[in-house]
Amino acid sequence: MLPGVLLPDRLGGAAGIRPGGQVQFNLGVIYETGQGVAQNYAEAVKWYHAAAEQGEPQAQFNLGVFYETGQVVPQDYQEAVKWYRLAAEQECGPAQCNLGLCYETGRGVPQDVQEAVRWFCRAARQGDKTAQHNLGVYYTTLEAAEEATAEGETEAGNEPVSQ
Repeated sequence: MLPGVLLPDRLGGAAGIRPGGQVQFNLGVIYETGQGVAQNYAEAVKWYHAAAEQGEPQAQFNLGVFYETGQVVPQDYQEAVKWYRLAAEQECGPAQCNLGLCYETGRGVPQDVQEAVRWFCRAARQGDKTAQHNLGVYYTTLEAAEEATAEGETEAGNEPVSQ
């Protein structure tokens, strides 16, 4: 038992206390990591869902991960995208990056590389390292493609097209 932490069986009771989103999120973390309680992913998802419904962005992100991976809940990419988008719109960098990955691969949304790059840019501004890496790959690939196109046009006797 963690000192000073109210666990779910102690909430509600006669006083009718209903924990807020941050408390519910923290309970999800406690159950997901097994801090002071037996690790229980199903219980973690329950608390993340309650917090996510109240607009807690980190809980929305975590719930998205559970749906994307299919851990404890049925794998559902569209449901994952729903939760990632809600968190991403609140400037949650990891959710923005994961939403970008969904657009890049077409998981839960139609594949759209431009939309993926847009979300990677937002996540990169939040300091998300994966998004920064992904943007670097896109820019390197784009630069190489532009150079190859310019070389091909020059070899064919055409002038490169200016952007």
